[in-house]
Amino acid sequence: MFDHPIPRAFQNRFSTQYRCYSVSMLAGPNDRSDVEKGGKIIMPPSALDQLSRLNITYPMLFKLTNKNSDRMTHCGVLEFVADEGICYLPHWMMQNLLLEEGGLVQVESVNLMVATYSKFQPQSPDFLDITNPKAVLENALRNFACLTTGDVIAINYNEKIYELRVMETKPDKAVSIIECDMNVDFDAPLGYKEPERRYKVPEEPTVGITSFIFSAFTGSGNRLDGKKKGIEPSPVPIDPSDIKRGIPNYEYKVGRITFIRNSRPQPRKTAEDDSEFIAFSGEGQSLRKKGGRKP
Repeated sequence: MFDHPIPRAFQNRFSTQYRCYSVSMLAGPNDRSDVEKGGKIIMPPSALDQLSRLNITYPMLFKLTNKNSDRMTHCGVLEFVADEGICYLPHWMMQNLLLEEGGLVQVESVNLMVATYSKFQPQSPDFLDITNPKAVLENALRNFACLTTGDVIAINYNEKIYELRVMETKPDKAVSIIECDMNVDFDAPLGYKEPERRYKVPEEPTVGITSFIFSAFTGSGNRLDGKKKGIEPSPVPIDPSDIKRGIPNYEYKVGRITFIRNSRPQPRKTAEDDSEFIAFSGEGQSLRKKGGRKP
């Protein structure tokens, strides 16, 4: 009656329900805040036993579904140390699934395609304050196993939580990001407004202000010894009325150029000037009066 074999796809499928809690509810002395920084969950040891008996592919990836709200996401597994019937999820993952503490979640094993492209939208303009956002996101995604379109993931950087919505993933809506070469793109942050560009209106020249003409080399020089250099007075401008008109050349002939130099006229020579100069030809003077000595 039941001789038909069970299909192989169902034999290799892991599916069960757990009550989920946030990582802060995980009992133990060790702080497991590292779980909040990624996209992996903690499952009970019985899940590992069941998965080891199934011929599943690695890495282990799971689909989480909240049947009450019809919300789903995908994740990896970090450890198998939870109590039986319980699994621990990051807080951001519980928010995406609209789950409360102790809510039921369906966990199923899945095979996802390797990611080639993803696009994120920061949920706050504060994300723009990061110097190199792509490098920060790449480092944070090392703690994730897969991405689902529509999820809002949370990353921790410089002791601050940044939320990013997964806007698009290729080649499928849910992809694996383990050992992949994925191109990352960003959308404008939620609530971001581009700064308005203010164009400067040229100011009109004010009436009454005299325009100055630039004159080169009008400054004064400085000496290395600190002494002040004598400043020559600026030349007095020439009044047009002081300029005398030249005397026309009445002897001008066509085709002849005459150069007239502005020199002082030479005094005319007289007859006395033409006489030849003879040295020591003058008369001498005596202190005694002429007339001879008295006897």
